[in-house]
Amino acid sequence: MASLNDFKILKTKCLKYFENLQNTKPLKSTPKNDIEKERLGFYIFALENLCNLREITDIVDCITDSEFLQYETGKKYDDFGIDAIYLDEDEAEIKLFNFKYREKFNLDKRQSSNDAVISTKFINALYNESTASMSGRIKRLTQGLISALNENRTWKITLYLVSNENKVVLPTDPAISQLKDHYDLEVQAVGLDEVSQVISIRPEPIDATIMLDAEALMVYRESNLSTFNSFIARIPSSEIVRLTCTDESLRHDYNIEDLSVLSEAKLDYSVLFDNVRGFVVKSKYNKNIIESLRNDPQKFFMYNNGLTVVAHRVESQHTNAKKKVKLKISGFQVLNGGQTLRSIHKFNKDSKSNIDDYLSSSEVLVRIFSSDNDQETVNRIAEYTNSQNKISNVDLKSLSTEQLHLEQYLEDFDIIYSRKSGDTGITEKKSYRHKISMERFGQILFALSGSPHQASNQKQQIFGRYYDQLFGTAVFNIESAPRIIEEYFSIVKYYETLSNTYTPIEQKYYYILYLGTILPKLTIDEKITILEDCLKAYETKTELSDARKMIQVAFFNFVKERAV
Repeated sequence: MASLNDFKILKTKCLKYFENLQNTKPLKSTPKNDIEKERLGFYIFALENLCNLREITDIVDCITDSEFLQYETGKKYDDFGIDAIYLDEDEAEIKLFNFKYREKFNLDKRQSSNDAVISTKFINALYNESTASMSGRIKRLTQGLISALNENRTWKITLYLVSNENKVVLPTDPAISQLKDHYDLEVQAVGLDEVSQVISIRPEPIDATIMLDAEALMVYRESNLSTFNSFIARIPSSEIVRLTCTDESLRHDYNIEDLSVLSEAKLDYSVLFDNVRGFVVKSKYNKNIIESLRNDPQKFFMYNNGLTVVAHRVESQHTNAKKKVKLKISGFQVLNGGQTLRSIHKFNKDSKSNIDDYLSSSEVLVRIFSSDNDQETVNRIAEYTNSQNKISNVDLKSLSTEQLHLEQYLEDFDIIYSRKSGDTGITEKKSYRHKISMERFGQILFALSGSPHQASNQKQQIFGRYYDQLFGTAVFNIESAPRIIEEYFSIVKYYETLSNTYTPIEQKYYYILYLGTILPKLTIDEKITILEDCLKAYETKTELSDARKMIQVAFFNFVKERAV
């Protein structure tokens, strides 16, 4: 269960998110007190982590809460009981959000099911395709949902109840059960306990000790001259619980006979800080892993890919006439297998008997690499071991040397270079001018290289096929990064001032950046005029939105011809 300290850390984190919001997309009016600032920052924080959105402008475009919109636009619209809407095209999921941010910590306070009931006003309107009484952003987003639901594709609808309260609403609550049955949707409650797992703190390294049968361990050494060994081990799942728990004394107590003491052990999330998959509230992977543990624990070793662990140092010592080996693992992180680790701890938490009945009889393959603080080796291990599983190119590259160098370099220019969800800067107490995701920066570089028409829909290729062409040391000068980012945000803010005349769209920013490479002497205003004139003059056989026009090669060529 989360603590008062978790509550306080979240408050600080939410203020940082509000600060990033103001720097990226200034509000029409500013909240007068920190509680309101925290509340708005909480929306950004939650949506970033639950929707895997990394740009504040994209996140804001999902928010429908009437109070947030009043701060943002100066206008107040009826939000119909829904605070945010996100259409996840990749997962075919419609995500609806109801937020509650409490001012004070209450150990026994539980989410109210009434928050879910309030949301039925919107759900009824959605199911009845009734948008006549809606206006503003919620109307536009709802119309998008209606179009999606009318497709042949099957969509999952989930209502997320998100708060900083200590206890979440119970799934057995009559109001929640009725909501699920009547509307055929999922209800996912997220409280302080879940939220505290993703608060991006630079953790202190953790250590642990384990005793293994010699036959359960294989030693690997790079060369005969190497002083650092790495290991491949077969480790009981019950020991995985112990090695990664929050209790330091348990992590070093390898002679536990009564396993029941581990039934209350909690996962120390700092071991997952560099795990590229980040936070997952609920997924099919978790469910499958848990079912394997319950139904066939003896074969879990064969069904699961296991864990990849990197430690600053691993010391081994043979004991018991070389029948046993004691490993002392210092400063370790789980780089691959975060889903497995979370699932093992979740299964342990489900029942006090699971540690004895199932986890003690199942085993996990664990690769333990000694890095000797060689960060580049750690990055490569993370990238190559994760590439064997379903994971995006963007996430894989988040631990590459080039991206880490960019993060560190831009820190000196007060720019947050966000490599993964939850990043609020290397220095928690520092104020930053900008926050830009690794993903967005890649799109900007792609546009500058001559492909503004592809920048919005080639994200995976940017961090796959085109990666070396954009980020390779032979072509990319890291010293140009601050200037490029400043130029991008200047374009974004300038377009915002013209919002009564032109519609600000991300793709337009890419075209303006590109025009700057072929017409360097023009002002932002002149480049915008060229682009907007091209959008008006470009003829198509059927009516197309500006966004659809700008991804066409023919339109890109049309702009080039008109510009020069």
